[in-house]
Amino acid sequence: MAAGIRTHKGRSLLDPTDSYCAVDIETTGTSCYDSEIIEIGAVRVVRGQMAGTFASLVHPRSRIPRFITDLTGITNTMVKNAPSLQEVMAGFRSFLGNDIILGHNVNFDVNFLYDASAQLSMPSLSNDFVDTLRLSRKIFPDLPEHKLSYLRFHFGIATPPAHRAESDCIAAIRYFEIMRSHAASLGMTPEQLYQSRMKTARRR
Repeated sequence: MAAGIRTHKGRSLLDPTDSYCAVDIETTGTSCYDSEIIEIGAVRVVRGQMAGTFASLVHPRSRIPRFITDLTGITNTMVKNAPSLQEVMAGFRSFLGNDIILGHNVNFDVNFLYDASAQLSMPSLSNDFVDTLRLSRKIFPDLPEHKLSYLRFHFGIATPPAHRAESDCIAAIRYFEIMRSHAASLGMTPEQLYQSRMKTARRR
């Protein structure tokens, strides 16, 4: 299904408070127009504590390109007997409920999941979301890059292997807490620090 205008997409927020659901997907490519979801992971956080997980591979209609296997470690053999997108999306949407979504470069994930919901005639994915990449660029503006792989290394974020959905969810959660702690050390929330940096940039 070609991606269209996402009329009912949720709002981009700057702080999910203490309860949210970290979400990450792996796909066969970068375009919602011609790529497929091959893994969905989600980790629920309630009052600052991880309170549940959802993770499943997805059986795609087409073969997984070699470069995606090299990146994620997900092979065609691994997804051969995986459940269909319909089954996995049903389980994921039930797990997610109305939670705020958090993720790194999360617009990518939300757009894929929004289009998958439409393709499968499910209710629109209208959950609000927080992008830790967007926050990172303002909260730590002097970092040389803001890819999650670099942030794991720079801040010593220990998780299972990168580029798997559940692992990246946990990394995003831990990185958000690092940003929250840094903002708190300055007497602010992540949202307040972000807005302060935006005001400073506009005055230059």
